[in-house]
Amino acid sequence: MVKRNRIVVFFLLIILVGGLMGTTTKNIIDRIKLGLDLQGGFEVLYQVKPAEKGQVINKDMMASTAKALDKRINVLGVSEPNIQIEGKDRIRIQLAGVEDQNKAREILSTQANLSFRDVNDKLMMDGSDLSPGGAKQTFDENGKPSVSLTLKSADKFKKVTQEIVNMGSPNNLLVIWLDFEEGKDSFKAEIAKKDPKYLSAPRVSQVFNQKTVSIVGDFTLDEAKTLSSLLDAGALPVKLTEIYSTSVGAKFGEQALNNTVLAGIVGVVIIFLFMLLYYRLPGAVACISLSVYIYLILLVFDWMNGVLTLPGIAALILGVGIAVDANIITDERLKEELRVGKSLKSAFQAGNKISFKAIFDGHITTFIAASVLFFYGNSSVKGFATMLIVSILGSFLTAVYLSRLLTGLLVHSGLFNKKLGWFGVKLSEIHNIKENFDTIDLPTKFDKFDFVKHHKKFFAFSGILTVLGIIFLIVFHLNLSIDFSSGTRVEIMAKDTINLAEVKQELKSLHLNAEDIVPSGKNHEVAVARLKGVLSKDEISTLKSHFKDKFGAEPNVGTVSSTVGKELAKNAIIAVAIASIGIIIYVTLRFEMYMALAAIVALLHDAFLIVTVFSITRLEVDLTFIAAVLTIIGYSINDTIVTFDRMRENMHKKKRLKTFDDIVDVVNTSLRQTLRRSVNTVLTVIITVVALLIFGSDSIQNFSIALLIGLITGMYSSIFIAAQLWLVWKGKELKKKGIIRTVKEKRKYSDQPQV
Repeated sequence: MVKRNRIVVFFLLIILVGGLMGTTTKNIIDRIKLGLDLQGGFEVLYQVKPAEKGQVINKDMMASTAKALDKRINVLGVSEPNIQIEGKDRIRIQLAGVEDQNKAREILSTQANLSFRDVNDKLMMDGSDLSPGGAKQTFDENGKPSVSLTLKSADKFKKVTQEIVNMGSPNNLLVIWLDFEEGKDSFKAEIAKKDPKYLSAPRVSQVFNQKTVSIVGDFTLDEAKTLSSLLDAGALPVKLTEIYSTSVGAKFGEQALNNTVLAGIVGVVIIFLFMLLYYRLPGAVACISLSVYIYLILLVFDWMNGVLTLPGIAALILGVGIAVDANIITDERLKEELRVGKSLKSAFQAGNKISFKAIFDGHITTFIAASVLFFYGNSSVKGFATMLIVSILGSFLTAVYLSRLLTGLLVHSGLFNKKLGWFGVKLSEIHNIKENFDTIDLPTKFDKFDFVKHHKKFFAFSGILTVLGIIFLIVFHLNLSIDFSSGTRVEIMAKDTINLAEVKQELKSLHLNAEDIVPSGKNHEVAVARLKGVLSKDEISTLKSHFKDKFGAEPNVGTVSSTVGKELAKNAIIAVAIASIGIIIYVTLRFEMYMALAAIVALLHDAFLIVTVFSITRLEVDLTFIAAVLTIIGYSINDTIVTFDRMRENMHKKKRLKTFDDIVDVVNTSLRQTLRRSVNTVLTVIITVVALLIFGSDSIQNFSIALLIGLITGMYSSIFIAAQLWLVWKGKELKKKGIIRTVKEKRKYSDQPQV
């Protein structure tokens, strides 16, 4: 009997959810904050050091420094800056949308310690004598830009000017300094210079009994405004030493975002078409749940006020893969239950029950890895982990509950009881229920493949690749980007908008290859290039004279530290090690120790193969490479666990393993049954990655290549490494025990008297 109300509810739910998504998606997308790599901007990491002897850098001091920096950022007009305290003495600042990074760097790092001194550098007054908000940009009597200061006490200024007047000419000067350094700066040394370090040194010929002081110097209007804003924001309580900085031009960020979004749309559309054509009606339900999944991820990310970056998009791609995989597992199980002759309702219930364990275990193990990465990672690794955690939860909710709710409405409507072709099953494949067929007995298209027969060859192949990888790493090392190796930062200035292609060509003429070149300044009159390696004095001299002749201004040259990139990699490795221990514990409890160890070996195998390929091909390794490796680790463990789940199920059906052939049969049967699911899952994710390679931004091309390699090796390791290792170890266990019981046998109490 057809229950049409179920069909009505199905379509009402689709209309309701579709309407909600259609009316709110644009607002959600507009509110999501984009990282520097997607909209351009400036990022800098400072090490906090004491400004005075005996000063202690503690949590309170770090908090007050972050607060002072936040005030200064308002001077730049940046909305929603990202200020993070990292560790005990570091502050990371991300300013999306900032184009003039030189101005940003100056405003952030200048201590702004104002001081009034005599010609002998004796301190007369300092910034603490200013009234809050008492600095304003003004103009002097000649119409030149100046800075007006309102003091707290007119009496104190009277005493100071009296003391200066008493010093007599020519020493009656009140020298105004910004960031005077004791033992290093002096008025007598600076006065002889064309461009002295002090702000101004007005002559005091009379005593002033007033609260207002004007600083008159050779200021431009912008300089006067910046100085007044800095003084208003207050002095920094500490010294800041820059240890890392990077910038992305707005056009580059926008292009990266547009290309990545286009690639994502193309990839998702192809996945939808594949699911519809291959899985028919359940495939259509999967497309709906995947759409809701993507919507939920963006919604939660918006609620979290998160910042979306390229590594975050990588985690979203992995989440799509996991969500697709969950739907495929359920759909394949449903088809198997239908093929043994069960009714549609019975097959639906059995398929859901059996597939839930595989989906649950796969999601939990990936969640463990993501959680450890979140707590032990930093910067882009933490961002990747955050998006991955959200993606895992969203995938589980949509793939398990939403997909099953929608499919259940269709199944229980009774409309498709005799239309099993809508579920991707041919009538010729369906056995009679009276034949008492079990899913373990179902034939597959891969029955002719003996996966176990050549397991030693697979071990040898992977072993050779590993040895080659080690040799290449020792001999050639990795082609590290400037993120992981010391480099040089060059600021090249021009009078008008600078041509980046021309700058790149000029650098090549000096035999210098830039890692990246991005524009800076209001009118993009500055090009900031990062070069790998530290230049020698002669190279710097040649570079400066060359570009001075070319553009009329001498470039600024500085050293870039690799500390942050190395620490990021180190923390990621520690996080993976801890996550591996967590996965071993969980898989041991849910499965067994041999499966846990085999899963970790496969995981490390996949990660190392990516490193090996990059070493051999000399592809550059940058910060996005870490995100790619972490993505593959998450995918690899999920894929392996799903394979092990089928092996556990088939092993339990046997109840006892008496011979090595029994173990071989478990492995071969399980791999044959899951191969189609593995291929389909990998294929859907590969579609997205290939779309990223074709349509995506150039800045993530190496990231996409690493993902592609990892996806292929992930499927390979699940089948030919993890499963085969378990086979070998289980065989050794069998030799020791003679027989292995796979399920706990219930005791029989038939001989006991009945009550």
